[in-house]
Amino acid sequence: MAPFSLLTASVSLLAKSFSVLSCTSTLARCTSVAPTAYVSQLKCLTTQASGPPKRPLNGYMRFVQQQKPVITRQNPEIRSVDIIRKLAEQWREMSPEQKQPFEEASLRAREQFKLDVERYQAQLTPAQVQQQALERRQKLAKRKAIRKKRELTNLGKPKRPRSAFNIFMSEHFEEARGTTTTGKMKSLLEDWRNLFSHQKQVYTQLAEDDKIRYKNEMKSWEDHMVDIGREDLIREQTMSNRKKAAAAKKAAMKAKAKSKAKKVTATGKAKPSSKTTKSSSAKTAKTTKKT
Repeated sequence: MAPFSLLTASVSLLAKSFSVLSCTSTLARCTSVAPTAYVSQLKCLTTQASGPPKRPLNGYMRFVQQQKPVITRQNPEIRSVDIIRKLAEQWREMSPEQKQPFEEASLRAREQFKLDVERYQAQLTPAQVQQQALERRQKLAKRKAIRKKRELTNLGKPKRPRSAFNIFMSEHFEEARGTTTTGKMKSLLEDWRNLFSHQKQVYTQLAEDDKIRYKNEMKSWEDHMVDIGREDLIREQTMSNRKKAAAAKKAAMKAKAKSKAKKVTATGKAKPSSKTTKSSSAKTAKTTKKT
């Protein structure tokens, strides 16, 4: 009995030591991922620190969230796009009294969201606040760029010219080696580097032609933007060239007007001299008659 109890105690001691070591290694991994200033040992052993509170849903989205599973169960073959379209139509046909529960729930959630945001902001360090502000600015800049790109596409802005390699890649992408897009592009880049100069010349000429196409189309497009009052979409280089051309035209008109004025002055001065010549010739004729 003694050896058996001794063996049991040894196994129990080993299990305890293994659990302690496992907990210590877990703690070490957690503290290596995040600084100790932001993650405490207790949070690391249980759950990670929660992020910023999520913005609550509005009344319509609450209605969609509630009704979408019902329609999916009733019509399992229907597509998600058709479900959303159907729910949007139902929401438009609902009366204000039917929408009221969803709107009131959204209002209560917004009030709670404000309190949660205040509590979350209060526990942030200055460095975290600065990082959040930077991320917010980057997100807004990205959204602005996406909106501008979509607007330019709708206004029919010409596509930028392609390089010689892009033209080569578009022509040989289907038969390129590799199973993924990245693998195909790598193999095409290798093939491009192995081409002879006279083989690349064909694609170089096509790229030059595409540049001419882009230049002509951009000129027509920017002239159209000026006509519809969207000078803000014109390139800075084009605007500076337009200003220089307008200034040169204005200077030429001024020089032309100045030269014209000089000619008028010169002819005005020449007229009295002709009159004096005529009078002197008349006087000479009179004297000759008298004699």
